[in-house]
Amino acid sequence: MCRQGEEQKKLDVLSNEVFIKALVSSGRTSILVSEEDEEATFVEPSRRGKYCVVFDPLDGSSNIDCGVSIGTIFGIYTVKDTNEPTLNDVLQPGKNMVAAGYCMYGSSCMLVLSTGEGVNGFTLDPSLGEFILTHPDIKTPKKGKIYSVNEGNAKNWDEPTAKYVDNCKFPKDKAPAKSLRYVGSMVADVHRTFLYGGIFMYPADKKSPNGKLRVLYEVFPMSFLMEQAGGQAFTGKERALDLDPKSIHERSPIFLGSYDDVEEIKELYAAHEKKN
Repeated sequence: MCRQGEEQKKLDVLSNEVFIKALVSSGRTSILVSEEDEEATFVEPSRRGKYCVVFDPLDGSSNIDCGVSIGTIFGIYTVKDTNEPTLNDVLQPGKNMVAAGYCMYGSSCMLVLSTGEGVNGFTLDPSLGEFILTHPDIKTPKKGKIYSVNEGNAKNWDEPTAKYVDNCKFPKDKAPAKSLRYVGSMVADVHRTFLYGGIFMYPADKKSPNGKLRVLYEVFPMSFLMEQAGGQAFTGKERALDLDPKSIHERSPIFLGSYDDVEEIKELYAAHEKKN
């Protein structure tokens, strides 16, 4: 029997191969960027199409053995010239994406997708083998009652993040405290945030000063979806979708969720910057 790490690696590799083969054979892609591959994949000229796809084929794979929801995250750009696609076609701000989404594999299989005109959720009906529109025009609540962050990293946080989490637990205005919900699978945590509101945070800290989540295929697609659902996405310095990535596996901090909740942490960072 394979050890857990070996099994996880096999599933990561297998899912990556499935996506690469499907995207290449579709005849609609020119460049593929995967979390699993160090270099970008350039599709051979005879099979090229006008799209670039950036994706994390199996997000949250370390949770597989305990039955937690995992998923696939993806974003799509268009290439400027299908005859000569370059890395510059994918090294663009997230606001230039034409579509983004994720698939969540859990108690049900759900596809959440945006093409820039709102967000819709589709659930797989196994008896039909089709995805059915079950969550039309998803709008995240303007303010939520949940915060989602790995508090095991608290000793390394900067002042604004620490202050925000403290406000969640001990609100100064006699409002009820927020509830902590953290799965450790980005797809699962962000999906809950879409539906129930609140904020998902993976800040920079002393251990990971540039953040931990990857810009192209984690931060950008989820930020694109969150803005389309009426929320916000912030890096601690700027709007997440305005980031201009320099490498395909670049990392960034991220705060995304309900508009008012993200606004609150933006104010804390602005006050911190002014003070320093």
